[in-house]
Amino acid sequence: MCRGLESLPSTCLERAKELKALIGSFLQKSDHSITCQSKKNEKLRLNIDEPLKWKESLENLLSSQNGLCLFRAFLHSEFSEENIAFYLACEDYGETKHSKLTAKAKKIYDEFIGPDAPREVNLDHVTKAITKENMEHPNQSCFNLAKAKIYTLMEKDCYPRFLKSSAYLELSRKTG
Repeated sequence: MCRGLESLPSTCLERAKELKALIGSFLQKSDHSITCQSKKNEKLRLNIDEPLKWKESLENLLSSQNGLCLFRAFLHSEFSEENIAFYLACEDYGETKHSKLTAKAKKIYDEFIGPDAPREVNLDHVTKAITKENMEHPNQSCFNLAKAKIYTLMEKDCYPRFLKSSAYLELSRKTG
């Protein structure tokens, strides 16, 4: 396995493997939905309409557990997985208890925005400066501007490339 896959959470890797198997099965079968068992004995279901909904909007793609994992795997293959990782970290941060905000904010900032961040996201200088200023008194909205910029970047760049990817095109052609 390539070294870079180690950075993905194991649950996402497991899910991506399940999706790969599902997609392979789906391409060979003609029924309307496919199920398989995950390690946690929950059914993983790919509905025939699901890939078509992903094309409607990035929001639809990200709100689908299958779509999110497939998009995340795609971004990883494109060497831009840090964008979705940052976005998801911000989503999680927004639901963090007040007592844990400072520690979590520092972790996110250090990993994605700060100088020498190991998974630095592509933000303009002004957004970085505003976010750094927000870090002085972290609250649940201190990453909102940066999160919005990354969402827009994914929406205008990564998402269209995902929709043009051979994996998505083949899946949507077989389900459409």
